[in-house]
Amino acid sequence: MANQKAQFLGTGRRKSSVARVILTNGKGTFTINGRPFEEYIPSAATRLDVLQPLALTENEEKYDISVNVNGGGLTGQAGAIRLGITRALLEVNPDLRSVLKPAGLITRDPRSKERKKPGLKKARKASQFSKR
Repeated sequence: MANQKAQFLGTGRRKSSVARVILTNGKGTFTINGRPFEEYIPSAATRLDVLQPLALTENEEKYDISVNVNGGGLTGQAGAIRLGITRALLEVNPDLRSVLKPAGLITRDPRSKERKKPGLKKARKASQFSKR
């Protein structure tokens, strides 16, 4: 048991996406669903968003990150991964809360898709009004 690496777990959710993040001590490799980070998330802006908790706490090259994520689209998955990384970092060192909380990274984004209402085309979109 002594040679086993320490693992820190964090679960993140956003819209309908769920991400399970595993942080282990390492050189900074990042895999999502078995694929490299840059390949899975092609947008540079989204990549910066995901790496924000690591950049704020200056832990970019300290941990290997393995993520299993499913559900939703790329933006929702990115938000879920970001929250998962934040929660895993808090498990590593609870003192990081003072850095992460003001940046708004600890709070789960509660926004999700509004349900469709009867008689409407979408949640709020109604059919065009016809006077005659």
